[in-house]
Amino acid sequence: MTGQITPPTVATFAALSDADQATLTPLSGKRIMVVFNPKSGHGDSDLPAFIALLKAAGAQVTERELIQGKPMSSYVEDIASFDVVVGAGGDGTVSSLAYASRYKNVPLLAYPAGTANLIAQNLGLPQTPLALAQVAAGAHTVRVDLGELEVRGEQHGFAMLAGAGADAAMIRDSEELKEKFGAMAYVMSAMKQLNPKKTTFHLVLDGQKREFEGIGVMVANFGMANYRLPITTDISPSDGRFTVVLLKAGNIMRLVPNLIDSVRAKLNLGDPLFSSNLETVEAKEVSVVSEEPFPLQYDGELHEETTPFTAKILPGAIRFLTAAKKTDLDT
Repeated sequence: MTGQITPPTVATFAALSDADQATLTPLSGKRIMVVFNPKSGHGDSDLPAFIALLKAAGAQVTERELIQGKPMSSYVEDIASFDVVVGAGGDGTVSSLAYASRYKNVPLLAYPAGTANLIAQNLGLPQTPLALAQVAAGAHTVRVDLGELEVRGEQHGFAMLAGAGADAAMIRDSEELKEKFGAMAYVMSAMKQLNPKKTTFHLVLDGQKREFEGIGVMVANFGMANYRLPITTDISPSDGRFTVVLLKAGNIMRLVPNLIDSVRAKLNLGDPLFSSNLETVEAKEVSVVSEEPFPLQYDGELHEETTPFTAKILPGAIRFLTAAKKTDLDT
């Protein structure tokens, strides 16, 4: 079943300046698929105005509402018939759509309609319907990697990061706070992780075995947290490998000093001050086993699956629409 958003009549070319109209004219005749999650952001977004702008510019828009239990792959079976795909929802919606669209070479716009929208933030996307429509009209893309996760014999895709342990527990505890506090719920939940469970992790990194005691493992493709603060340095979504973050014994607030170091590095303010707080390694394939089962999240979505899991990089798997340059996406 395909849902449809009824756009407001005020969002027409007549309401725009001549200059703004000109920026949208490349959309005329473009075939655009909009896949949207009606539950993201508690149903409150400017998506109807965005769709109205696309139509007013002459685009042929097909709207498809996500239905629980229906696989994402079924929404994009005819993706070759479209010039652009728009994923409107939270990070889980966008990454699932990106994975279903991998290597199809159709540009994807990560429309920010969720709570945190970290993928959109990492891509440097604007917030307003007009600015997002202008990104679609500009047709500038960056080709980036995706991650493929295998858990219990099932495969899932992720664009930003997958993690087991303290970060997954943080997301779990934030769920009941998101409706009231929005993105701040993640910060509040992180502050609750003062004494997280620790265990021994057994890793295989591109065939090399490694173990450590800690509170979690993060497998990162994109590297920026809220407000585009870098999680750690040297994370690139287009280098064909993950940055694996080993969270050693302590609490998740230990990441805060590393955010400071990352910002210092970005601004060329000298050597890191807190480099001993965590360890990072690079790998194209990562297997994670923990002596105690830990919760698992990927792209902000908490799932019933737990460790063990394997993550594999999919080089250059998707083209994201953005006005940013490829180097702007690196930390």
